[in-house]
Amino acid sequence: MSGFEHVLLERADGIGTITLNRPDKLNAFAARMPREVAEAVQELAEASDVRVIVVSGAGRAFCAGADIEYMERLVEANDVEAARALIDAGGEIVTTIRNTPKPVIASVNGPAAGGGANLALACDIRLASDRATIGQTFNRIGLHPDWGGTYFLPRLVGPSRALELIYTAEMVDAAEALRLGLFNRVVPHDRLAAETSALAATLAAKPPIALALAKRAVYESGDRTLPEMLDRELEHQLRCFASDDVREGLQAFLGKRPPVFRGR
Repeated sequence: MSGFEHVLLERADGIGTITLNRPDKLNAFAARMPREVAEAVQELAEASDVRVIVVSGAGRAFCAGADIEYMERLVEANDVEAARALIDAGGEIVTTIRNTPKPVIASVNGPAAGGGANLALACDIRLASDRATIGQTFNRIGLHPDWGGTYFLPRLVGPSRALELIYTAEMVDAAEALRLGLFNRVVPHDRLAAETSALAATLAAKPPIALALAKRAVYESGDRTLPEMLDRELEHQLRCFASDDVREGLQAFLGKRPPVFRGR
């Protein structure tokens, strides 16, 4: 366990879990908390014993974005450097999530607003409680989306729907977020932890090389041509073909036993 004030960090069975831990403030970001999250994400991204990363929130919220009282103090003091540090930390967090070869799951247990929404959108997969809500609430207090919202949101829902969500700043309920593609799956609130653990365990048992290369290819495909992606698939497939994991997968299939992939 790392010594963070507002972040809980756990590792077990190949799964690293980051829990935003400021439940009395709906896990809203203030002061050093974004930096702690950035350090926690980086730690798990580099950890050799972690194959899957899970991000969730303590209490009844995932993350309410920036702490309003903290933001008011920054505005009153005209503390541009502290505001820049908050935004820069968010950029570092979402960039690390996107660049790590490991699958990253957001377990959205409640409201995800502003930067908290975009933290969830940065993750590869979003499992949500039926009590969860999500929204680009920035302009309610006169602000512009940050933490990658203008990048992730239109890629998920298209530019027109993204602008509608940004313009209205409405919180979308779980059913609508699922329909829009903001959430991958919605489950009963009391099943979220178990469903998240089951998915994380499933992914942790998968071949790490194949998953890492697939993540890279899918995210690269947005600005590539079909011929370029076919070349990338050939490159990645041959890398997998040469791995010990392929031999293990084939032998396990033929031997009618579960494979044990070691990422080699």
